[in-house]
Amino acid sequence: MKRLFATFAVYLGLIPFCAAQEGRLSSEEAAKWADAMDQALIDNFWGASFPERPDRYFFNKMSRQADLGTGDYWPQAHAIDVITDAYLRTKDDKYRQMFDLWYQGMPRFNPNARQGRRRGDPWWNVYVDDMEWHCLALVRVYEATGETRYLNKARQTYADWIWTQWSPEDEEPWHGGITWKTDVAKSKNACSNGPAAIIAARLAQFASVDASNAKNKSAAEYQEEALKIYRWERKYLWDSETGAVFDNMNREGRIGRFSLSYNQGTFIGAAVELFRLTKDPSLLDDAVLTARFATGPLSRRNRGVLSDAPDGDGGLFHGIFFRYLANLTVLPELDGDARQELTDYLLRSATVMVRQGVNPETAIYAGRWRRPQPANEPSALTPHLTGCMLIEAACKVMAASDGNGEGSAAAQ
Repeated sequence: MKRLFATFAVYLGLIPFCAAQEGRLSSEEAAKWADAMDQALIDNFWGASFPERPDRYFFNKMSRQADLGTGDYWPQAHAIDVITDAYLRTKDDKYRQMFDLWYQGMPRFNPNARQGRRRGDPWWNVYVDDMEWHCLALVRVYEATGETRYLNKARQTYADWIWTQWSPEDEEPWHGGITWKTDVAKSKNACSNGPAAIIAARLAQFASVDASNAKNKSAAEYQEEALKIYRWERKYLWDSETGAVFDNMNREGRIGRFSLSYNQGTFIGAAVELFRLTKDPSLLDDAVLTARFATGPLSRRNRGVLSDAPDGDGGLFHGIFFRYLANLTVLPELDGDARQELTDYLLRSATVMVRQGVNPETAIYAGRWRRPQPANEPSALTPHLTGCMLIEAACKVMAASDGNGEGSAAAQ
């Protein structure tokens, strides 16, 4: 892989764009920023980019090799999601080459791989949602490549480790729901149920591919499971008045009534994928209301954008929201006024980020909307992933509005 210094001129080429402070991001500007930020992800965070570690197929927690720990498993799925975005947008083979390396690296660097091997699967992780993010990423890599090994790994992960965490409907106090983490007393979280519903709905769309695979189910079975999960989350963790998605139901049945952007995003994503299957218009009503809670109340304290999030798990939350907001925005069936409203929000957010928050010398976004990280200081992976996901979302909605994108499954 090319190193940072080999592509430094590419980043410097962004500086003229930063001088233009007025007007919304253009399609050309967004594409240049996406190219640069995706390359910065590879140059600064992909472990194998550094010559002293050519087989480190893992995205480092910090740039400049400032932290070589491998405890952060779930961001790996979102990092390869960004690479998938880049490949779908550009068809550049340099991105496709990374899929197999990532696939090799995950069972090697998974912090729970030893426990997983005892269960017969080195991809296993104690966090159910971590496995869900990887499952979703595997489906998208399958879509991008057509290689069924990725789809079948997603099927196996869902069958063995995700759907098995659904509680019986007569089990008190949950009455269903996907468990968040397997080594603690049951907690039914939005972050484990929203993604699970998306996975089941997406697998339903591909049930006819390699249909005899032992872990595959019928489209009807997947759809029914997706609906069960979605309806459970909608009943217990969603506010039908405001669109807020609450965080969890604990073992006493109490609801953690706080809302995080990524949970808004995956609830939207589940509604969108189920709409693709059922064409039930009430699902779009749910999705738009949920989106407006994030674009409204969650964005009011920071002058129209979500909160600053410079590190940790929270650094990645907003990117997940942007991904699924874009999937909603490009749906042809979405009301035109809602599409324009959500497009404006996405492009306004992207414009603030690239013109005020990204350092044009490094093309790294460090999680602060209006203050770029100095080039000589290391940056965290998670906020840069959010930045990449936002700029790719902007490219996607602009391509759709220009008539070059159709909101197809391949671009999800």
